[in-house]
Amino acid sequence: MAVILKYIIAGLVRFWLIHTDYWQTISNRVEIATPLNSWKRLIEGVYLYDNSINPYEGDSFHESPILLIFFHFILKQAPYIMPMFFTILDLLTAYFLYKTSKEFVGLLEKNKDDIANESKSMLLQGSQLSEVPEYVLSVFLFNPYTILNCVGMTTTVIQNLFLSVSLWSAVTGYQLISCGCIAFATHQALYPITLIVPISILLADANKGCNKCSYIRTLLVFVLCWGFLIYISAYIMDGSYDYVYNTYGFILNVPDLKPNIGLFWYFFTEMFEHFRLLFVCAFQINALVLYVVPLTLRFRNEPMLLATVLITLSAIFRSYPCIGDVGFYLALLPMWKPLFSFMQQKFIAGCAFIITSALGPTVWHLWIYSGSANANFFFGVTLSFATAQIFLITDLMFAYLKREFTLKHGTARLVDGKPAKLVLR
Repeated sequence: MAVILKYIIAGLVRFWLIHTDYWQTISNRVEIATPLNSWKRLIEGVYLYDNSINPYEGDSFHESPILLIFFHFILKQAPYIMPMFFTILDLLTAYFLYKTSKEFVGLLEKNKDDIANESKSMLLQGSQLSEVPEYVLSVFLFNPYTILNCVGMTTTVIQNLFLSVSLWSAVTGYQLISCGCIAFATHQALYPITLIVPISILLADANKGCNKCSYIRTLLVFVLCWGFLIYISAYIMDGSYDYVYNTYGFILNVPDLKPNIGLFWYFFTEMFEHFRLLFVCAFQINALVLYVVPLTLRFRNEPMLLATVLITLSAIFRSYPCIGDVGFYLALLPMWKPLFSFMQQKFIAGCAFIITSALGPTVWHLWIYSGSANANFFFGVTLSFATAQIFLITDLMFAYLKREFTLKHGTARLVDGKPAKLVLR
């Protein structure tokens, strides 16, 4: 009953905010809407398509043709359902995250072999484990980041839904659903492609088959699904693949330097043009490639943690991030409740989140409306926000390593024949 009540309250809050006078302001905020996910740009693309104008010929629309034709149909037939539609999608995302955490939490403290006797009390038991899915649900439903993302009616709501379904289906072993959902999320935003690695490991563990065969099969299914989506998109655009430049090309080349909560816009505003290609490649390699292999090698036995870390890094380093990306990975963190006691920077990171979230709109107003600040002030806030996120996720990873070591070796060691407390730095 308590779970249903949470859904009802969260849904009513979202639905009410969409119908307030502040909706227009919320949907146009730079922290919420980007050139990729903006509701305003989506409407413009649908309008151009409805008037037989290719929306990809200009520089205003960068969404997938599949979403273009979908929203074209919905807005033509029943535009009044949009507030309810986005609210339901967000509630479904919360539901699948809740189901994912319920499936995962049953495996959280299993297969813990070779545990020191004095460390067995550290394992979560019964009621403690059952609380984890409730925390995941609550963090997603009542997080201001996810609420505002839904109220702004950004297409990130759809991306988050597909990510949540892919995680749930990977944990439960539904390969086709998981690969299809991650393929659609990749087709929409490109950066979720990194998740194919933890998804492959999760599916192999869930199906308990030949790991190598399972990895290859998962990769093939993903490539086929993604290829099919690209083909369908070209079919919608009368066989033309020109849309690729205004979708994937737009994400990779970063031509629109409108300020957002990311790191790209300021650097490339200040960049000399002849250095641009070098730094674009460096930034995109950092976001898409750099962390996948080393993190996979270290956390291959904890694919859900690997997925959480990769989603977080994607939210920090993608070219056009928004608070909807941040809210999604924050909802995954309660799944790692056993690590919280080993984290040392969660208070500092939490304070930084609160302060930068309040300072961001303030500095933006001072810069754009009052004229008493400049781009450096706003970028300083976004840089601090990114730093807080990096501190949070590195602290989580280090907490996992400390807990893993402590479970195996205990909390006390002998130094020169005398007991000494273990201190990890």
